[in-house]
Amino acid sequence: MKFKSIKGTRDILPGEVETWQRAEAAIHRVMRGYNYREIRTPIFEQTALFARSIGELTDIVSKEMYTFKDRSDESLTLKPEETASVLRAYIQHGLGEQAPLTKVYYIGPMFRQERPQAGRLRQFHQFGAEAVGSSSPHLDVEMTLIALDIYRNMGIQQFSLAINSVGCEKCRPAYKQKLVQELRKTHDRLSPESQARVRHNPLRVLDSKDERDQQLTKHAPLMKDHLCTECGEHFVQVQALLKATRTPFKIDGRLVRGLDYYTKTAFEITSPALGSQDALAGGGRYDLLVEELGGKPTPGVGFAAGMERLLIALEKSGSVSDKSVNLILFIAAADEPARQWAFVKAHELRMKGLTVEIDYLDRSLKSQMREANRQQARYVIVVGENELASGSAKLKNMQTGEETVLDLGAIEKAVKV
Repeated sequence: MKFKSIKGTRDILPGEVETWQRAEAAIHRVMRGYNYREIRTPIFEQTALFARSIGELTDIVSKEMYTFKDRSDESLTLKPEETASVLRAYIQHGLGEQAPLTKVYYIGPMFRQERPQAGRLRQFHQFGAEAVGSSSPHLDVEMTLIALDIYRNMGIQQFSLAINSVGCEKCRPAYKQKLVQELRKTHDRLSPESQARVRHNPLRVLDSKDERDQQLTKHAPLMKDHLCTECGEHFVQVQALLKATRTPFKIDGRLVRGLDYYTKTAFEITSPALGSQDALAGGGRYDLLVEELGGKPTPGVGFAAGMERLLIALEKSGSVSDKSVNLILFIAAADEPARQWAFVKAHELRMKGLTVEIDYLDRSLKSQMREANRQQARYVIVVGENELASGSAKLKNMQTGEETVLDLGAIEKAVKV
């Protein structure tokens, strides 16, 4: 039997994983700059957590989640997104009692049974941040700045930021009534998916990617024009802060995001490098979600971004870094005593932080030199019985071809970067 990876999953192989590591390093670096601390939650949770937070009628919960029962007959789900898990941990461990504002970030795998396509797999990876404990519009804008800083840090320059306000529990019900009245005029001509949304989640109709739906809802009322005083003032402050930080943005009244828990600010970062599926990151405010999940009323805001999408944009922009491991030294051994010495010396140098390789296949010196060249080693040292007896050997700089004789006890100093 020949085994293959499951549809919608993929292996991240050597040569590619170094780019992932570079991206992860940039995420860690930027998050530290904003004083966010990493959190790691389990890969699966109780199914009810996601049904409650994301919304039972959303596509994610109704169609896409990987749900199963364990031996105790409890329904569990591989997490399709991270916000619900972070807030469960926030409530469970009393993080709000330890500090008035909790700022955390994450990097990890998520799971949705979608139709696999470029940048969207069934096991995919996201990074993101959550700030829980404040309703300040400064944090809404901070979320956009963090994401944009990460993309800039990676060398990606082609992106745009769209923002909207989706209101709150005070102003959204009256707006929904107006929207439904308008949608009913063209209900029979909408796509089947949008027809279902008119009944259960009418705001999502505005977010439809179906061109016919977009045309039919061209003149539909928008939430941003029906905000209560509190939401209106909050949205004005968000725009002012973006302008103050010289962050270009556009207002998109049809941007509602795909999750039920958003209130007030919603935003999305897109890149033309991604083609039709152009979303790099998205997020917004969720002031009611902590209470919905059993905690005290606590405002929060966050964003999530796809790692695969970031790497596609990175490749399109030509900013993919060198995929080599940066091998510093290859020790080529001419005979068995030298092989033993090389093994011990390599361990010694590795303990001091150098990247060192030796031959494990009993190859000839000529073959070892070819291997050192293939691995792009910066230096090669050739050792045999004569070199061990004299305590010195030739060190070759593989970039310049220059050879120098050095003491075998001074290798670290000679190759130190």
